[in-house]
Amino acid sequence: MDRILIALTVILGLSGAAMAEPLANQLFGAKRNASGQNPAAIGSYAKGCGAGLAQLPESGPTWQAMRLSRNRNWGHPEMVDFLQDLSRSAVQLGWKGLYIGDISQPRGGPMTSGHQSHQIGLDADIWMLPPKRLNLSRTERENLSSISIRSKDQRRVNGNWTRTHAKVIEAAARDPRVDRIFVTAPAKIEMCKTARKSDRKWLQKVRPLWGHHYHFHVRLKCPAGSRACQTQRPSVAELSNGGDGCDASLNWWVTDALKPQPAPKNPPPKKRGAREYTMQDLPGQCARVLSSR
Repeated sequence: MDRILIALTVILGLSGAAMAEPLANQLFGAKRNASGQNPAAIGSYAKGCGAGLAQLPESGPTWQAMRLSRNRNWGHPEMVDFLQDLSRSAVQLGWKGLYIGDISQPRGGPMTSGHQSHQIGLDADIWMLPPKRLNLSRTERENLSSISIRSKDQRRVNGNWTRTHAKVIEAAARDPRVDRIFVTAPAKIEMCKTARKSDRKWLQKVRPLWGHHYHFHVRLKCPAGSRACQTQRPSVAELSNGGDGCDASLNWWVTDALKPQPAPKNPPPKKRGAREYTMQDLPGQCARVLSSR
């Protein structure tokens, strides 16, 4: 009798697994090309998709797309234009151009690895490594690594940080298409120290965030015509003082935040991440993005 119950349990479990809805990241990760639709960012940066995305050319006169095997050099046409514009600005500021990391998958959506965001073609990672040359082979682009601009104790920038890093990030922040830029806290602190006192409002767009010491992450505003794109709400700091984000609370990132924290007695339930989403979690338009040729 016990054996029969065990067998039935296994059969029911297998049938349930077979009937389970496929994960959205597997569906979007399988698409190799963009949808044949008008360009549109759909949903939110961390829960959405992208219609009619454009591919950033693998190489250009002032940029190279990195890690081509991931096929993540796709974005809203406005993002592709922005990256090319910023790479030209980087040349004017003293670099040879930019190495561009992940943007989005061909149809956006949740990714099979890595990011929670980058889903609607309006996020892009830009390497902290100043290019020495812009004729890297595909193999070189898979094996070359970026550099960290943060010290080992996570409290300050290290010797890899240069004035040009600050100027390139400033150029990105001054672009009206940009909503915000994520970078390691020591870089934000350093820019707060060195920025001109008379012109600092652009610094409000530069936000400290864990993990952004090998690259900085640019996020664009919802483009005109993307009616299903969800605009990100301003932060409390933006609403309260409209300043540069260089107040005393910025030091929390390099002081109290680095201290060991006791485990909570009653930890909250773990939230579902992007790699656990099904199509039911995404805007309804994303099903059409997937099915479009």
